[in-house]
Amino acid sequence: MNIAAIHLRRIEMPLKKPFDTHAGQVLNRELIIVEAVDIEGRRGFGEVTAFSTPFYTAETIHTAWELLNKVFIPTVEWHKVAHPSNIAVMLAGYQGNEMAKAGLEAALWDLCAKQKMKSLSDLIGGTRRQVDTGVVLSLSDDIGKVIEDYQKEGYRRYKLKVEKYKEAQAIQKVSEYSQELPIMIDMNGMYEEKDLPYLEELDSHELMMIEQPFRAGDFFLHQQLQNVLKTPLCLDESIRSLADAEQAIRMKSSRVINIKISRVGGMTEAMAIHDLCRTSDIPVWCGGMVESGISRAHNIALASLEGFSIPGDISASSRFWEKDLIVPEVKVKKGKVEVPAEPGIGFEIDGEYLQYVTRVEAAFQVN
Repeated sequence: MNIAAIHLRRIEMPLKKPFDTHAGQVLNRELIIVEAVDIEGRRGFGEVTAFSTPFYTAETIHTAWELLNKVFIPTVEWHKVAHPSNIAVMLAGYQGNEMAKAGLEAALWDLCAKQKMKSLSDLIGGTRRQVDTGVVLSLSDDIGKVIEDYQKEGYRRYKLKVEKYKEAQAIQKVSEYSQELPIMIDMNGMYEEKDLPYLEELDSHELMMIEQPFRAGDFFLHQQLQNVLKTPLCLDESIRSLADAEQAIRMKSSRVINIKISRVGGMTEAMAIHDLCRTSDIPVWCGGMVESGISRAHNIALASLEGFSIPGDISASSRFWEKDLIVPEVKVKKGKVEVPAEPGIGFEIDGEYLQYVTRVEAAFQVN
């Protein structure tokens, strides 16, 4: 791929409004933007979407920055990188830290597509020209107002963040505004074995799915609950690799899998999980991480693959940002987003705004 340099920018973007989760409130989103430059000056962009604190996974934006600077970028034999997937192989000896690996690999996927004058969707075998969209309802949202707005935009799946043991109230609140809304709830691994009878009662709400009730990696309890539920369980935090997906499928721990490029270590692993799920008749959807348009563009390409049959967390840029890093911004029309046909991720980077939100930079000449 003739990589000449890697640039890192640690940025902080102000959210349009606070985003609340079970672990607290996010006001400003820290991210790492990775830029890969080839010897002819073409540029590819990726993004590290770890959070500032380890509430989602053990990885944080701080640990990702350190590893990229001190381990991953210096370790890669850049002159041997002929394809983005080579990064996954070269860094396979390092445990975990999937989001740092994913951001680095993503920049190469964008660059590779530009070198080949193909859209990223075409490069990875995408077949859809439009992808269905879903949206997340935060704990702090004015439910009635946001549902009305999102229905006008045509979103086709609504993920409801919930407080422990208050799911029924939250579901009821949403149903007051719309009886037919396709709702799923995200439990973020908050429950234990003693909660199995309680969770079984949620079947009565006839949800699209229930996401990750038990802690990451607990395939057994998910299996026990799925055995007694009609409602499909979906695994999120538990799926960090192809091996995890294989285990979940063999144990019948869920009927749906959420694939996040960042969580599984990159596009290469995400595509492998997609392929496995497709042959195993397991529906998949593309999850989001409160990311900028750079990651969202990669997600759009991933969601264009044939197996993504459930609307993903691919909302408009305006969902989180007054101003995004990409031009044009992602827009939702009648519940769908267009899959770009231009080379690479299909969006330009707003360099002036990227520089404005940058807090720390690092550069590496690698060839």
